[in-house]
Amino acid sequence: MSEAVVMDAAVEPAESPLTPESWGKLGMWVFLAGDAMSFGALIVGYGLFRVGSSNWPRPSDVLGINLTALMTFLLICSSVTMVLSLSAIKNGDQSGFKKFLSLTVLAGIAFLGLQAYEWTHLIHEGLTLTGNPFGAALFGATFFVLTGFHGCHVFGGVVYLSTVLVQGVRGRYGEHRHNEVEIAGLYWHFVDLVWILIFTFVYLV
Repeated sequence: MSEAVVMDAAVEPAESPLTPESWGKLGMWVFLAGDAMSFGALIVGYGLFRVGSSNWPRPSDVLGINLTALMTFLLICSSVTMVLSLSAIKNGDQSGFKKFLSLTVLAGIAFLGLQAYEWTHLIHEGLTLTGNPFGAALFGATFFVLTGFHGCHVFGGVVYLSTVLVQGVRGRYGEHRHNEVEIAGLYWHFVDLVWILIFTFVYLV
C-alpha cells in the first residue's frame, strides 16, 4: 500500500464547528440582525420626518415622560431578571429559574399594560395616525408605528418566554440543558435595547 493511500486513510472527516446548540444561537442572531435593520429604518424615517418638519412638537410637551421612564425601568429590570433566570438554570436551581423568569414575563405584561394606557390617553387627547392638535400630522403616525412595532415585539417576547417557562415547569431544562433559555434571553435583551433607543430618540431628544 502506498504512503499516499495510508495518509488518506488516516485523515478523519472534518467535523462542523457548529453544534446543534450553536446553530440555534446563530439562527437567533441572524433574525435579530434583520430585525435591527427594520427598527433602524423606522428610527431613521422618524428622524428624517422630524428634521424636515417646521412645526414638529417637542416630545416632552406631548408625551408622558414620567410614565415612559417607568416603562423603561421595568424593561431594564426584566433584563436583569432574565440574566438571573439563566444563571439559576445553569446552576441547576429550578426554583430560581422559574421565579426570575416569571418576574421577567410579569414585567413584560406590565410594560404592555402601561403602553396601552399611554396610547389610550394620547388618542383621547387627539393624537392619531392622521392628524393631531399639536401641529405635526406625521408626529402621531410615526409615533404609533414605531412604538407599536416595538410593542408587538414585546408581546411576542412575553408569549415566547411564557412558553419557555411552561416547558421549564415540566422539567425540560436543567443544569446541562439550558440553550433554549439562553436563546430566548438573546431575543428579550434585544427588545429591551431597542426600547432604550426609542425612548431616547422619540421621548427625550
